[in-house]
Amino acid sequence: MQCPMDTAASGTSPVMQFHSNADESTSHSSPLPTLIERSQRHCYGDGIPGEFPLAATCTFFSKPANFAPNFALSLPELAAFDMCQKRTMFKLMKQEDQECLKQRCGGSWKHVLKYILVREKNGSQVIAGPGHSIVITSNGDVYSFGANCSGQLGLGDSEDRFRPCIIRSLQGIRITQAAVGSRWTMLVSDTGSVYAFGKDNFRGAELVDDAPIQITTPKVVESLKGVFVVQAAIGGYFSAVLSREGRVYTFSWGKAERLGHSSDPSDVEPRLLSGLEDVPVAYISAGNCYLLMLAYQPNGMSVYSVGCGLGGKLGHGCKTNKGMPKLIEQFQSLSFKPVSIAAGTWHAAALGADGRVCTWGWGHTGCLGHGDEEYKAVPTVVEGLRNVKAVHLSTGEYTTFVVAENGDVYSFGSGESLAFQEDDEAEEGPDFSTPSIVSSLKALNKKVVQISPTNASYWLNSEMGHPHTFAVMDSGDLCAFGGGIRGQLGVKLLEGVEK
Repeated sequence: MQCPMDTAASGTSPVMQFHSNADESTSHSSPLPTLIERSQRHCYGDGIPGEFPLAATCTFFSKPANFAPNFALSLPELAAFDMCQKRTMFKLMKQEDQECLKQRCGGSWKHVLKYILVREKNGSQVIAGPGHSIVITSNGDVYSFGANCSGQLGLGDSEDRFRPCIIRSLQGIRITQAAVGSRWTMLVSDTGSVYAFGKDNFRGAELVDDAPIQITTPKVVESLKGVFVVQAAIGGYFSAVLSREGRVYTFSWGKAERLGHSSDPSDVEPRLLSGLEDVPVAYISAGNCYLLMLAYQPNGMSVYSVGCGLGGKLGHGCKTNKGMPKLIEQFQSLSFKPVSIAAGTWHAAALGADGRVCTWGWGHTGCLGHGDEEYKAVPTVVEGLRNVKAVHLSTGEYTTFVVAENGDVYSFGSGESLAFQEDDEAEEGPDFSTPSIVSSLKALNKKVVQISPTNASYWLNSEMGHPHTFAVMDSGDLCAFGGGIRGQLGVKLLEGVEK
């Protein structure tokens, strides 16, 4: 199957066009224009995550409420409660569970709404995996393309796809979030169910049987049926999910010095990550061997980390492992209020409410943006972005991308993943250790709102080719660049061309 446009020799990033399977109805042929519709419907207007949306009060009074009057609540509290009721995850909760979440968030419906908005703000609808890609449209349909050797596309077979195909078996189920790992995919529905397919059963990339089980169509994860899941994440050695109550469950890679639940590394049952009983987690991000958690608190967000500490990627000023979640205290010293986090394979980044960016962990190829390749054991502000107000960030293996408020994209780290045009006649190679604008994206004259690079250990996935990256425009267009030998860019490359 070939895409109508072949971009192998164009020198620009291909703009993707979506296609359904041959026997698919035409009603699903063009979902991409509404791809980022959900991310644009911000109830908080131009405010930052964590601010109470004033528009909620106006919305509350514009039509009848869907709950009985409660004269003990103030008008802002009533409006916030009404907005919470519009979220499926909240509406399906029992009343006592709603009250429990309210207490965990600080005893206010406004805080509950802020907690929900933080989670929604950090969601991603386009995921670049190691060899395959997943896209979720605004109406909950899922498209997959790229390598499919283990059924990781969920299309019922193991044939690679060079253009996006809708997962037909999920039609009628609204998918809200996806996680992509090495030959493994997890999808989360709006009713809290988790669907998984591919080669693995939640075990890490190095814990693979001689004849691993392959699931080629989405299958409900039975062990999570008692948990309403709102997000899934896949690392190199483990998988994790986040419940609507803000609790984190992990699969595999246990033991006290790793994820703390003292189970065998090959354990595939979900284990509650202890140590955050009184802190609701709003978002999780998984690196190769560590997990970051963005936790909600009434006075602002905080970041916890757990797992392998080599290279300082846990952010605690040391390189030791942590089997229990620990608060990253450096943000307080920097007066930095985190609103978003990104765990790269070996390094991490955080976005502040004021638009600043911090990075830490291994600095190989300059992926921290500090002008060198030294590691940083605590979050450190990227000075090269001092005059940039960042609104989105993402991390890959040795790559970092930052989206500015005006839509410009800055990147630093591994050159082959950054979409720079290298000058073959230059005496010295380009410097990728400090932030630089991605000129090939700027030349498209379209505002970028989200960017997603591959986050995986490529020495474990070398047969999938080079890493790849997606950029989502405010127009709804999806731009792809990087490795595409297995179809993960959504186009068929020319013979002998890999990226």
